[in-house]
Amino acid sequence: MIPAKGFNFFRNFTVSPSDSVDRLPGNPIFASFAWFTLFYNLLVVGWGVYLRAMKYGDGCGSNWPLCNGPTNPMKGPIATLIEKSHRTSTEIAGLVAVGLFVWAIKSFANGDLKRSRSWWPWHVVVWIFKLVTKGHPAIKYSSVALVFTIAEALVGRHLVVKGLVTSNETLERAFWMGAHVLSTFMLVGAIAGAALAASGIRPIKLKSQGAAGWLLGFGFIGTMLLGVSGAISAFGHQVRPEVEGLSEMLKPQAFWASKLALAHPVGSASIGLYLLLMCGLIQHLRPDPFVKNATKALIAILITQLVVGGLNIFFKAPVTIQMVHLVLADLNWISVVVLAIAAFGVGIEPVEARPAPEEAEDVAPLKGRALIKAYVALTKPRVISLLLFTTMTAMVAAKGAWPGTMLFLIVSVAGYMVAGAANAINMVIDRDIDISMKRTANRPTVTQSISSANALTFAFTLATLSFVMLWVFATPLSALMGLSGLVFYVVIYTMLLKRRTWHNIVIGGAAGAFPPLVGWAAVTNSLPPLALYLFGIIFVWTPVHFWALALLIKDDYAAAGVPMLPVVKGDRVTVIQIGVYMVATIVATFVPLFFPQVGWIYGISALVLNLILIRSFYKLWKNMSERSPASGLFHYSMLYLAILFLMFAIDRVVVMA
Repeated sequence: MIPAKGFNFFRNFTVSPSDSVDRLPGNPIFASFAWFTLFYNLLVVGWGVYLRAMKYGDGCGSNWPLCNGPTNPMKGPIATLIEKSHRTSTEIAGLVAVGLFVWAIKSFANGDLKRSRSWWPWHVVVWIFKLVTKGHPAIKYSSVALVFTIAEALVGRHLVVKGLVTSNETLERAFWMGAHVLSTFMLVGAIAGAALAASGIRPIKLKSQGAAGWLLGFGFIGTMLLGVSGAISAFGHQVRPEVEGLSEMLKPQAFWASKLALAHPVGSASIGLYLLLMCGLIQHLRPDPFVKNATKALIAILITQLVVGGLNIFFKAPVTIQMVHLVLADLNWISVVVLAIAAFGVGIEPVEARPAPEEAEDVAPLKGRALIKAYVALTKPRVISLLLFTTMTAMVAAKGAWPGTMLFLIVSVAGYMVAGAANAINMVIDRDIDISMKRTANRPTVTQSISSANALTFAFTLATLSFVMLWVFATPLSALMGLSGLVFYVVIYTMLLKRRTWHNIVIGGAAGAFPPLVGWAAVTNSLPPLALYLFGIIFVWTPVHFWALALLIKDDYAAAGVPMLPVVKGDRVTVIQIGVYMVATIVATFVPLFFPQVGWIYGISALVLNLILIRSFYKLWKNMSERSPASGLFHYSMLYLAILFLMFAIDRVVVMA
């Protein structure tokens, strides 16, 4: 086997040290050429963006592939020169694609698929067909790259011949621009696949991938939708550059593509959040060095793309940022392809396929009401109840009146589903530590009355339904807030912080502060400072609430190896920290009184509730070693938050009446 070198960034971690699965036959020189091919195509993409943004697409008239059409007198010969240079660059890309395919056959056509001595055209076609369908993956990927290189040329021809360039604002042009983006995705993804296949990685399998397959499948779909929406957004900006600002885009007479352009930023944030969640779960389900590095690369590219997208909006889409933004979109797609190749590698033991704990091996499968009860338990209904209450009261507070029965019910159900989805995913990830804790040892994912794969399917069904319900029947912003809370809880708290630092609940507790944002955004489609203060109240209240519970079950956390504060620092430090965050909570609850929209009902309620909170903390301070004060503070903290939000909602109704 030839070790991969050159452009193969993944050379050192494509296979874990203990992996005994054979790698694919490699060819480092071919791999380097494939990476160069990918780099060149990205340059062509960037130059194509410049051509489109500067409206030089008609520089050669309607002639294709020759550039001998009439020169636009308004633009001068520069348009012809730039259009001709773009066509030349794509022609070179075509020759390179042919070379890549031929080289792949020359390098990897071996074994049972050696070329027949017959040179009859039909025999050659059959031979190539066998190589493409049954040969080395580098040949397969190179053939796909060649097909989509041709497709790119045909799409470009159609745009030019039909005059779907520069200022053309027809729906047909928007459609073909979207098709152009998808074709480019397929092209660069195939080239990346060829480069990896020639780098000596493990072979992949597409069947029996379980939850990982579904996660990546939705990741591919989401990235495609993101690319198409970006193409439509760019189309609207190009043909109607005078339509700037939210107020102009929302006018009834505004251009349709300008209106749709509003969906791209929200969609980008939503799909970006999903991709972050996907990366975290794939890394958990497929623990492997290659997968870990592929997820890191995807996250880095995704965050960079979102930042550049924000700059694109802020600076009103300058050409340079447009070029960088589209190239990053292609890189984001490539990173999803690389992650799929890494995750689907033969020899990686899927976490969800590992045997159940010994204690659960003899558990009989559940049916009927017992099975339904187990699925309900996955959502942690007792935990959700308080979160859901803050959502519902925030809706009333945002409206200053009853928000409407239908909207109230829809948001309540959707809020429960998204919180339940987060809890179900949390149970899958924490299955190994839940079995060590008395409080969680009977969870369905521990006993395997519900398999990890089924639990994840259930969770993503809930999350998807919740997102659609909030987007369609409430507002896109509320859907985005719900998804943000889920991703924050699963990725930031459960996967990154919970097992690493006692600060886990301080930072990760922000996940529980998203529900009031969901409720407020569902009513107003905005998040004013008053709504953000509700977020802040829950954020600083969470350590007080949770550390009181942690004092009660610190032995469980110690047995599971979870570094909760009482386990790491002891009871005294925990109580001191509870006191610090209690003071922060008290201060945060009085901040809304500085707003004219908040009145005396909330003020008196906050004063009384905080006095009782101080009294409960004082009892804990005087009796740190006893369970009763900690239990009292824990249970009162829940009542405290519920009454505080209820009185805030009532106060808002009275003030705005």
